[in-house]
Amino acid sequence: MKNNKLNISIALGFIAIVGILIAQLLWTKQAFSIQEKKFSQKAHIALLEVAKKLYEGINHELPSENPVKKIANDYYIVNIENDFDPKILEFYLRTEFQKYNLLTDFEYAIYNCESDEMIYGGLISLTSGAKTANKIYFPKHKNLVYYFAIRFPNQNGFLFESLTFWVVLSMVLILVLLLYCYSIFTLLQQRKYADLQRDFVNNMAHEFKTPLSSILIASNYLKNQQQINDSEKLKKYSQIIVNQGNKLNFQIEKILNLSKSDANSFKLSLEKILIQDILAEAIDNVLIKHPNVKITVDHQESSTEIFIKADRFHAVNMIYNLLENAIKYCVVNPEIQFKISTSTHKIILECCDNGIGILKKDRSRIFNKFEQLHPTTSATKGFGLGLFYVKNICKQHKWSILVRENVSCGSIFQIIIPNHDV
Repeated sequence: MKNNKLNISIALGFIAIVGILIAQLLWTKQAFSIQEKKFSQKAHIALLEVAKKLYEGINHELPSENPVKKIANDYYIVNIENDFDPKILEFYLRTEFQKYNLLTDFEYAIYNCESDEMIYGGLISLTSGAKTANKIYFPKHKNLVYYFAIRFPNQNGFLFESLTFWVVLSMVLILVLLLYCYSIFTLLQQRKYADLQRDFVNNMAHEFKTPLSSILIASNYLKNQQQINDSEKLKKYSQIIVNQGNKLNFQIEKILNLSKSDANSFKLSLEKILIQDILAEAIDNVLIKHPNVKITVDHQESSTEIFIKADRFHAVNMIYNLLENAIKYCVVNPEIQFKISTSTHKIILECCDNGIGILKKDRSRIFNKFEQLHPTTSATKGFGLGLFYVKNICKQHKWSILVRENVSCGSIFQIIIPNHDV
């Protein structure tokens, strides 16, 4: 179900971006067509003005028939019906094109009656004022004697320059689409690898649990045998086997729980429960392993029973992880104190330790998966999953967890639980 929602979201996002891109490209194409028509109209008017001025020079009136004809998209001819000076023509062309803001290169040629051919006048740039005389072919037109031709070789480039903003915007949208596709591809690849990793961890953990269960059963049976109890060395070694087996079993359970938590495949079994009972159960489990640790519980009114809605199993494991973490990172005799305070809207549970503390710059990292701030000593070796598990369980319960410095030494982990009716 979750994968289907993700796939639908990806598809809708892709369709939306492609739709916007297509609309932008169509709009740009339409804008280009409009600019092309405007250019053609301006060129037509400018050439008509040139023709008028050439007629004024010979004291003739402009004929009723329009002398300007558009032969191709960038090619025009203008019929004058009388002889004219090429230099005057070039001057008029420059003046009118600048007047109508047609600031692009143009070529012109004049029909020569004597040689019966088009005489190329040159390539003129209105931006730089340069003129070249490379020979370019202009076709001759029948039934016309005194006329000139104009060609705009860079017309499309000039039109695109006027649409620079929209062209750049279209390119940006294309880039966004490519980045979106790449991001989605990367996301799917990472999800695939994450699924493979989770399946691998689950399979390996389950494979480890089967022989480990047999080892624990056998070691517990062995520890209780009379022959073992009669020998101090054998008793010590059997106890080591049991302790290390239980430790390994605990780590495997932690990995399995975290794997389920990552996949959101478990549901909390919420029930009305005393917060004091959760603390007591977690503390008892820790004291079995660390009997010399001093753990106390303090709350505003010792006789008050404080109920919360929580999953008992995960809540106890969460407190157990906090205690294990406090003991692991303590260089003196661990002393841990739980403080409970209540208000109208929330219940605050604080776990105060006397450990080595956490630097302010590292506090945002300690809840990350596989994050270990002090992984160098054998006493603190682990997977870096304890506080990640704590954070995840708080998130599942919709609780908040914060960490700050203890005034004396160590750290204070503060869990804020909404005080809803339970």
